[in-house]
Amino acid sequence: QVQLVESGGGLVQPGGSLRLSCAASGRIGSISDMGWYRQAPGKERELVATITSGGTTNYADSSVKGRFTISRDNAKKSVYLQMNSLKPEDTAVYYCNVGIRIADSYYRRTYWGQGTQVTVSS
Repeated sequence: QVQLVESGGGLVQPGGSLRLSCAASGRIGSISDMGWYRQAPGKERELVATITSGGTTNYADSSVKGRFTISRDNAKKSVYLQMNSLKPEDTAVYYCNVGIRIADSYYRRTYWGQGTQVTVSS
C-alpha cells in the first residue's frame, strides 16, 4: 500500500557531496516524522537525522552536524539528505524512515526505504 523509493547514493571522493532523496507513494493519508538512518559494515543501524512535519530538525550524531542537512517537501511526500564534506567514515547504506497514516484509516506505522549505498573513498 505504501512504498518508499530512495535515490542519490554512489561513490564519492572525500570532501565531496551527495544528495539523497526518498519519495513516498501509495495510499497515504498523512506523513509525520521523516528521518535518515545508516548502517556501516559490521555495525548496527544508527539514526542520522530526523525532521518533523513542521520542519523541526534533529541531528543525532555530532559528527554530521554542520555537514549534513535534512529537509522535506510535503507536497512531494519526500525527504532529502544533503551531505557535504563527506568522510570515509560516512560510508554506509542509508535508509529513509517515514511515519505514515494510511488514507481513510487510523492505521499508522513507520516504513523503511530499500537503502542506498554511499561510499566515500579516494
